Amino acid sequence: MASGLRHVLAPLFAACLITGCAPTAARSAEQRAAAEQPPKTIPLEIRTAKGVRQFRVEVAVTQEEQAKGLMYREALPAHGGMIFPMTPPRFASFWMKNTLIPLDMLFIRPDGRIARIAANAVPQDLTPIESGEPVAAVLEIIGGGAAADGIAEGDVVSWARR
Repeated sequence: MASGLRHVLAPLFAACLITGCAPTAARSAEQRAAAEQPPKTIPLEIRTAKGVRQFRVEVAVTQEEQAKGLMYREALPAHGGMIFPMTPPRFASFWMKNTLIPLDMLFIRPDGRIARIAANAVPQDLTPIESGEPVAAVLEIIGGGAAADGIAEGDVVSWARR
């Protein structure tokens, strides 16, 4: 019985070590330094009727980055946020689980135009927020930021796509 259990648990333990679930103290100095680094950002512009608005945003490319998004953040820098590129364009659905601050979600068409703005999404709310059509990206900024900057549906978003 014990050897059977060992065969089941050994691969799980190995997977845990590979994916980084080892205790924090076991992390290398390089891993700790990387975790303490501010996130890398890229410039992003939104052309509005009132002028161009400049942002510096994080890019969530991997499935893990997109799943985590802005969860557990207590604040965002002024004109900061996160962009979620979607290749190929697709219907998008977001929620606010484990998100501590209100967010505006800007759903962006493949041509860069904003299709929809979901303003002031409520922290911790599990209600899905839908794009309504296939989108090439979703931009999350601080709740109320779109209205404060005069950002509207139809405005054009551009950023350095990888």
